Amino acid sequence: MAPRRSLEKLSRRAGVELGLKGARQVAGKSGRIRRPYPPGQQGRLQQGRRRKRDSDYLLQLKEKQKLQWFYGVPAGQLRRYVEASRRQPQATGEALLRELELRLDNAVYRLGFAGTRAQARQFVSHGHVSVNGRRVNRPSYQLRPGDTVAIKPGNAVEPLVRDAISLGFVVPAWLKADQDTLTGQVRHNPARAEIDIPADENRALEFFAKY
Repeated sequence: MAPRRSLEKLSRRAGVELGLKGARQVAGKSGRIRRPYPPGQQGRLQQGRRRKRDSDYLLQLKEKQKLQWFYGVPAGQLRRYVEASRRQPQATGEALLRELELRLDNAVYRLGFAGTRAQARQFVSHGHVSVNGRRVNRPSYQLRPGDTVAIKPGNAVEPLVRDAISLGFVVPAWLKADQDTLTGQVRHNPARAEIDIPADENRALEFFAKY
């Protein structure tokens, strides 16, 4: 995993909180809060200057980067999600976000069992998470309504999971969490109104439409 400073620079570059450092974000100590300007000398100089208007391409690129960094997926994988979403019957943007939200690592994070998505990916990759009673070690595993996600109490990562729960993240309505037993369930497919993200998915789609 990238060093803390590198992670926080992504939020500063994006200009929004990407949730990359859970405890520091909750404590109001994230790099973006303390230094609300892009990293580097030029970022500091821009604080007191009127910024030039970004081109459409740059705006689209920024939204694509926000999605990529927020969910922690490589650019190529994000493109594959976009291509798959275009084949869905509902709006492409909503389909894209639904697929990203239903990733197992994201669900573990949204359930409050990890302080960041990176930590959730680590839990999954190391075999600490089960789906419907079977261990799954693939962070991109796609959940479905009715699936049950669990971290076995007494597991080596339970103290870390309890620490994450103490941060008090709000569990979205499409999930149900039992923090005592460290289990959660997918109630239904997430609707757009239930997905809180710091990016404009339609702008991001415009970026991919050009390539």
